[in-house]
Amino acid sequence: MQRRTFVRTTLAVLPLAASFPTPRWADRGPKGFKINAGEGRYHGHMVLKGVNHNLLDVKISGKDTNGDLAIFEQTSLSPGRGTPLHVHPNQDEVFTVLDGEYAFLVGDDKYRLITGDSIFLPRQVPHAWTQVSTRGKMLVTLQPAGKLEDFFVAMAALKTEPTAQQVTELFAACDMKVVGPPLKLD
Repeated sequence: MQRRTFVRTTLAVLPLAASFPTPRWADRGPKGFKINAGEGRYHGHMVLKGVNHNLLDVKISGKDTNGDLAIFEQTSLSPGRGTPLHVHPNQDEVFTVLDGEYAFLVGDDKYRLITGDSIFLPRQVPHAWTQVSTRGKMLVTLQPAGKLEDFFVAMAALKTEPTAQQVTELFAACDMKVVGPPLKLD
């Protein structure tokens, strides 16, 4: 009797299970890819304007992961400069320092990171960072990808240095919110 109930229930649920959407990862191609050192997957080396004048390479694009993940490599050429205090409402962010030193503010907590250190910035928590060393390099991981790649492409495409208001508007257009000034070094 119990076996019949189990079989009937299972057969009744099968049509419902077939109506679930296909997971986003199922649309990805079956092949991996390599991104060479010193290269970006898309856009070439992007020279950013506005927040800083760093070089940025897209290593893994949101286009590669159906928006699940994005990874960027940033070569920092702007000592004493960094991002305004801002929030990503829908993305977690991880920075790994490949070279140099950086100061971070995450919520109310201040951190100094050096080569080899990583930091996790949870979504919806205000954060900012500033380059401390003369040069540096960081790997930036965003999950899900969001529109940060669009932000970097737009910052690199600017013909002139943007005003603070233009930077704030660009942040907003890419689903980020500026909530304060850049982090000052102590």
